[in-house]
Amino acid sequence: MSSLLAGAFQSLTIRNFRLFAVGQLVSVAGTWMMVVAQDWLVLDLTGDSGTALGVVTALQFAPLLLFTLYAGGLADRHDKRRLLIGANIASGVLALLLGVLALTGEARLWHVYLFALGLGTVNAVETPARMSFVTELVGPDLLPNASALSAAYFNCARVVGPALAGLLISWFGTATVMLLNAVSYLATVVAVRRMRADELHRPERRPRRAAVLDGVRHMVGRRDLLLPMILVAVVGMLGFNFQLTLPLLAKTVFHTDAAAFGLLTTAFAAGSLLAAFTTTLRRGRPALGLVIAAAAGFGLLETLAGLAPTYPLAALLLLGTGFGSIYFAQAANHRIQLGTDPAYRGRVMALYTLVFQGTTPLGALLVGVLSERLGARSGLLVGGAASALAAVAVLLVHLRGGDRPALPSTDATTGDATHDAVTTHTRHQREEHP
Repeated sequence: MSSLLAGAFQSLTIRNFRLFAVGQLVSVAGTWMMVVAQDWLVLDLTGDSGTALGVVTALQFAPLLLFTLYAGGLADRHDKRRLLIGANIASGVLALLLGVLALTGEARLWHVYLFALGLGTVNAVETPARMSFVTELVGPDLLPNASALSAAYFNCARVVGPALAGLLISWFGTATVMLLNAVSYLATVVAVRRMRADELHRPERRPRRAAVLDGVRHMVGRRDLLLPMILVAVVGMLGFNFQLTLPLLAKTVFHTDAAAFGLLTTAFAAGSLLAAFTTTLRRGRPALGLVIAAAAGFGLLETLAGLAPTYPLAALLLLGTGFGSIYFAQAANHRIQLGTDPAYRGRVMALYTLVFQGTTPLGALLVGVLSERLGARSGLLVGGAASALAAVAVLLVHLRGGDRPALPSTDATTGDATHDAVTTHTRHQREEHP
């Protein structure tokens, strides 16, 4: 048992990753508190409008469609620590300004729209840098463990944040939660500044320029990367709209208050946390079949959650849905990131972010309109059914031989990536066909 636990937390033996994990735990908890406060403020300002919630979600994720691919090139070219520090400071300032408006009673719906767009823009730069930075913290061998632990602390924060936000909103209002979130960003800034640069696993050299199209060609030319990316796109667009569907489910179907909404979100997050700890034991690159099965299981559980007749049963099914969501996300992430040549990792993870989160505006608008016209349950039902059907479609393509990896071509911006790419390709063939 002790050796099992030691293996599960192996990445935490590395000082830089410990600092990063602690900083992120505090910062992400504040972010999830902000999500609850922002959603509750929108419902209060609009009289429970699902469309308004959909617009806020769309604005917060829309910048990913515009800037994430460029941000992936920034992550490949520049020091990721500086990018992370700048992004967290900017997010803190934006959260502070919105909190002040809410505190003074001057907050209007258009203010929430504007700040959602600003936070989304910063997130578009921060996400690919943060995701690819994990490899520099621990090295490729510990990447699956570190990635799973990252999901674990993310979901620890997701458990604590919404529950605490629900209580604080009931006691002090939404403004207090927003101001606390603004302060929480300092935790990541301090953690990153205290890291030892000489202990980072950096590439020997960065490309002088990292063309976005080269990253796209690398991913499209590798069908073992393309198929899981297609699944990520569908599930991310239609299945992962819980920021929109859960508050509507809590308030319009079960007629609960902010505290009960926080607990419903906490049930979902607790399942996510359990899945994150489960995947800390993963070693190596997962098979495509596992990614497909995880997507299908998630879709089934989300559909059942949408059909739940009572609040306790909905909470229980959301616990399972949360487990399925993170298990799928981690399997897809590891499949893609461990199959990518290091020279392209920032750009490929930007593509991953784009299709996983950047498609959310489209899904959020669709699900928001459906929820307002057909009821809050329809958002969960559509998301679950679409995820399950996408898993079946990708399985059929896979069985017809669509997952045969293609050799990536040389990146003109680096000049010497071919050898590493071929070595990576050969290793993955051995892993999949021992």
